[in-house]
Amino acid sequence: MHGIAMPVIVLLYINQIIKMKKIFFVAFITTSLAQLCFAQDSTKTKSSPLLTSYYNLKDALVASNANTASASTSEFVKAINSLDTAVVKAENRNALLNDAVAISQTKDLNVQRVKFATLSANLFTLAKTVKLSAEPIYQQYCPMKKAFWLSDVKAIKNPYYGSAMLTCGSVKETL
Repeated sequence: MHGIAMPVIVLLYINQIIKMKKIFFVAFITTSLAQLCFAQDSTKTKSSPLLTSYYNLKDALVASNANTASASTSEFVKAINSLDTAVVKAENRNALLNDAVAISQTKDLNVQRVKFATLSANLFTLAKTVKLSAEPIYQQYCPMKKAFWLSDVKAIKNPYYGSAMLTCGSVKETL
């Protein structure tokens, strides 16, 4: 009897191991699927290089820093030049380039802000036709300047008057 019992015990042990492997496999698959379903999508926080460089320019104008505004337009120009010509119309690309170059060529904050108004209008036109971000893009408006700008946050930080009228404005549209 002892000779027969040993193989039966071994078979029962092997059967238990197989069941455990199945349980671990099911648990592993379930955990993996749960992680995929509930993990944050990292692309949601990423904007296009064009939009990111625009936000950097806007922030420089909010800080009333003409040198940083001028310098930040180089990244914006690179981003414009990397846009797919099949997606972005030449006239929109040229308008954005003209505005960006005008901002980069001056250290006069008032001139930069005038050009920023047209740059913002042209970028908004593009943003309505090409998805630049998975996150909302807020079109904001300054009633004193009668000009728009784009922001990645709802909070108003006015690039046209800097600290003099930092919170002057409102959200007009969300893309």
